[in-house]
Amino acid sequence: MDASAQRIAGDLLAWYGTNARALPWRSPPGMPPPDPYRVWLSEVMLQQTTVAAVVPYFEAFTRRWPSVAALAGADEAEVMAAWAGLGYYARARNLIACARAVTARDGRFPDSEGELRQLPGLGAYTAAAVAAIAFGRRAVVVDANVERVAARLFAIAEPLPGAKREIRAAVDRLTPDAGAGDFAQAMMDLGATVCTARAPSCHACPLAAHCQARGAGAERFPAKAPKKARPLRQGRAYWVERDGTVWLIRRPGRGMLAGMRALPDDGWSARADGDAAPPMPGEWAAQGTVRHSFSHFDLDLQLMLYSGSDWARFAALPGEWWSLDDLGAAGLPTLFAKAARLARKNSSGE
Repeated sequence: MDASAQRIAGDLLAWYGTNARALPWRSPPGMPPPDPYRVWLSEVMLQQTTVAAVVPYFEAFTRRWPSVAALAGADEAEVMAAWAGLGYYARARNLIACARAVTARDGRFPDSEGELRQLPGLGAYTAAAVAAIAFGRRAVVVDANVERVAARLFAIAEPLPGAKREIRAAVDRLTPDAGAGDFAQAMMDLGATVCTARAPSCHACPLAAHCQARGAGAERFPAKAPKKARPLRQGRAYWVERDGTVWLIRRPGRGMLAGMRALPDDGWSARADGDAAPPMPGEWAAQGTVRHSFSHFDLDLQLMLYSGSDWARFAALPGEWWSLDDLGAAGLPTLFAKAARLARKNSSGE
């Protein structure tokens, strides 16, 4: 580690000592590392999700399942329901698989990146973050905030994603042998609170004197390749209400939103046209449309209301009648929660 890198790391860690965010999965700067379970759980939740959105989910999860063994023994449907609203539901399925793998080995997380990478759902970033933050291992931790700080600090002009290798090499040069966990979290905090994507507070930055992009317009970095147009799919969901209950189904165990309770739909996740038959014959009336964005496409989901009364037909269909007063406990994915809100708004005449 050269003298310049030492100064940068030292200035950053000094700033972190008094400016670290207080987060429920963290230990204060300079204190012993937190429970690996809490570090791992938070890192999985934080993928593609903001800190503000994650905190209440994290607190609810750790109250209900305070250890990796408790989570390993949980009912999968309950975990998926508790996850509802965080999105990217493959993370929740990997969460259960990983908890069970850790419990099966000896109940403890391995402490090296290589071994952590062998666990279900732990990619390069999560393994590095857990190794550094929970075990104090020297690991190169690069999330979106760290990426932005490093790109600006060294004025890395190549657009993302091509610049990722150069950015990682830059972070590697800066990462100290001791205190790698605090360093990683300091970089994250700097990107989240000072070196923000828009209107960075360069005057308050502890690395301003080292930053090569400051005079060149920090907001230009990191450069990004033009986004491709997102495809738009069409689909339908079906609302069947009876005596204060609504008909819900359980989605298949594989594919999008796997294993979760949902409204019946027309198979939009495997189709582009959204033009399949309703789940049963009868009278259906259009009630409006909700739009939802997935990682690779947008979806316009038309809500169809059942206006028939042939309730005996439902006895032969897979599903369940769920109380509308307790609909929040069903753990509907965000897409279907939006559709349910539209249906209830229509029924109330708002």
